[in-house]
Amino acid sequence: MWYPWKKGPSGFSSSSTAEDVTQGVDATGLTAIVTGASSGIGTEITRVLVLRGAHVIMAVRNVDVGRKVKEAILKEIPNAKIEVMELDLSSMASVRKFASEYNSSDLPLNILINNAGVMAPPYMVSQDGMEMQFATNHIGHFLLTNLLLQKMKTTARDCQREGRIVNVSSVGHNFTYQEGICFDKINDQSSYSPFRAYGQSKLANILHASELSRRLKEEGVNVTANSLHPGAINTNLMRHQKFVEVVGSLLNKLFFKSIPQGAATPCYVALNPQVEGVRGEYFSDSNIAKPSALAKDAELAKKLWDFSLKLTDPKE
Repeated sequence: MWYPWKKGPSGFSSSSTAEDVTQGVDATGLTAIVTGASSGIGTEITRVLVLRGAHVIMAVRNVDVGRKVKEAILKEIPNAKIEVMELDLSSMASVRKFASEYNSSDLPLNILINNAGVMAPPYMVSQDGMEMQFATNHIGHFLLTNLLLQKMKTTARDCQREGRIVNVSSVGHNFTYQEGICFDKINDQSSYSPFRAYGQSKLANILHASELSRRLKEEGVNVTANSLHPGAINTNLMRHQKFVEVVGSLLNKLFFKSIPQGAATPCYVALNPQVEGVRGEYFSDSNIAKPSALAKDAELAKKLWDFSLKLTDPKE
């Protein structure tokens, strides 16, 4: 149940908006990449980050749509620093191309918000022959993060400001397959469940952030990694579930967050000073929350890391 009036230790609640949780934050000089920035909470995350002074790169699958969003934001915030770059997270070739172009540019990288995703589509595979939700929601972001990591480390060292990696997960991670991650059946159509496969990919987002955080801390670099649940939001993420979409539109005001509220936790984790130095945590309603037992399984996180490395190895 969503209690919009209940504030947590941070002073914010599920009714707080992205502007609320970044009030007074000066992000001037920070550069951020936001995946899935052309719709839903990705657009609002972008808008609020540039409102606070950050330079945002919108990493989007549809560049034309991305440019229209950019123009709309510029009409509201004329001095906004925004760029649009093409990125299809379901294609490792596209991820590699994006990372190569970004790494060869003069742009620094302080914040990476892994936000894009698909939710509960019928069974389909990516360009690389992988189940689409696992490919897009996890593998694409895993590869992107790894390819941009050195740029983030260098930026953190040179500007003496903490780098932040933010994985947008979901409470849906609780509803994965029984074993959590079906390593031997990732592409098995016969056992495919749209919602459990979604839960599996969202569990992977948390495990990825947890293991990455452990590695970054061990390395001693000033870059953190955390994950979060943005809340139930009636956006086009639910386009494959027409019943949910229709019911959601009817009960939106009672049971769903608005897009500004849904963008709050990602913006909080990315910008708020309260999160400085926080590593490997899971957030909800702009407060630290408890994920499932599987999400806290360090051995599962390591196994997923190794599995993901193998899947993204160009030699394989």
